[in-house]
Amino acid sequence: MNLFKEAKDLVKDNIRDYGMYIALAVILLTFTFMTNGLFMSSRNISNLLDSAGYIAVLAVGMTLVIVIRHIDLSVGFVAGFLGAVAAIFLTQWGVSIWITIPVVLIFGIVIGLFNGVLVARIGIPSFVATLAGMLIFRGALLQVTERTGTIIIKDSQFNAIGNGFIPSLMQINGLHLMTLIVGLIGILLYIYSEFSNRRNKLKYGFEVMSNGIFTIKLILISGIIAYITWILAGYNGFSWTVVIMVIVVIIYHFLSTKTVLGRHIYAVGSNPEAAHLSGINVQKITYIVFGSMGMLAALSGILFTSRLQSATTTAGTLFELDAIAAAYVGGVSSAGGVGKVTGAIIGAIVMASLSSGMNLLGVGISYQYMIRGGVLAGAVIFDVMTRKQRA
Repeated sequence: MNLFKEAKDLVKDNIRDYGMYIALAVILLTFTFMTNGLFMSSRNISNLLDSAGYIAVLAVGMTLVIVIRHIDLSVGFVAGFLGAVAAIFLTQWGVSIWITIPVVLIFGIVIGLFNGVLVARIGIPSFVATLAGMLIFRGALLQVTERTGTIIIKDSQFNAIGNGFIPSLMQINGLHLMTLIVGLIGILLYIYSEFSNRRNKLKYGFEVMSNGIFTIKLILISGIIAYITWILAGYNGFSWTVVIMVIVVIIYHFLSTKTVLGRHIYAVGSNPEAAHLSGINVQKITYIVFGSMGMLAALSGILFTSRLQSATTTAGTLFELDAIAAAYVGGVSSAGGVGKVTGAIIGAIVMASLSSGMNLLGVGISYQYMIRGGVLAGAVIFDVMTRKQRA
C-alpha cells in the first residue's frame, strides 16, 4: 500500500514528465486493440520508428530552441534544401558519401549560426528571422531541383541510411541476433546509469525514491526496452535510422543534463536577464542552440532524402510544424526553461503512432489533421494548467 501511495505521489509530482509516457501507452494499447494486434506487428513498428526518425531528430533541436524562448520555422526547408544538396553532390558531382555528409552537416551549422546572429546580435525576433529563412530555403530548394523536379539517388551506401538495417550475425528462431545483443547492452547501460545517478544523489543528500519503487522502475523500463527489441528483432532488426536517432538522443541528453552548457541553456530559458547578470553569455548560448538546430536540420534532410532515395521539390514541407508539435507533446514549456530531449522523441513517436494507427484504421486525412491538431492543443493546455497549479 505504501508503494502504491508513493507511486501515485511520484506521478502526481512529475505529471509533466510521466504524462507523455502515459499518453503513448494509451495510444499504443488503443490502436493495438482496434487493429486486432496489427498495429504492434514487427513490420509496422519498424516502419513507424523509421517514419518518425527525421522528425524526431528535428524535435530534439527544436526542444532546445523553445527552451531558450525562441522558435525556428526554417528547419523544414533547410532540411529539404540540404537533402537536395547532398543528392547533387552524390549524383551530379560524384562526391563520396564520406565527404558529402560532413560537408552538408557543416552547411547546416553555418545556416543555424546565421539565424543565431540575426536573433541574438541584430535583435530580430526569431519568428520573423526564421520565417524569412523558411521562404529563402523554399526558393533555394525549388531552384536546385527545377530542372528535373526529382533527383534520383542510386548510391547504395547513402540509401542504406534511411532504408537499411544493422547487420545480423545469425538468426535465432527467426529473430535478429545483433538486435537482441544491442538491446541487451542498452538495458545494461540503462541500469548502470540509474544506479550511478541514484548513488550520486545519495552522496550529496538529495531525496530519492524508495528501493521498491526504484526496482519497479528498473524492471518496467527494462521490460519496455526488451519488448521493443524483441518486436524489431522479429522483422529486420534495428534500422540505421533508429540507431542514428538513439545516438542523437543520448548525446543531447548528456549535453543538456550533465554539462555546464546544458545548465546554461536552461538558465537562459528560465530567465535570460538573470542568466546574463550571473555571467552567462546569452548571445553565445543562442548561437550554439541555433547552430545545433541547423546541424540537426541537415541530418534530418539526409535521413529523409535517403529514405526516399531521391530529392524532391516538396521535401521539408511542414517538417517544422511536425517538429514543434512533437516538442510540445513531449513536454517542452511554451514559457521556456522546461523540456527534455527524451520527451521530444516520445512526442515524435506519439505523433507518428497517431498517423500510423489512423492509417491502419482507414481514417480520412482530413480527420487525421484535426485529431493531431487536437492532441497538440491538448498538450499546450496541459502545459499551461500545470504551470498555473505550480504557481
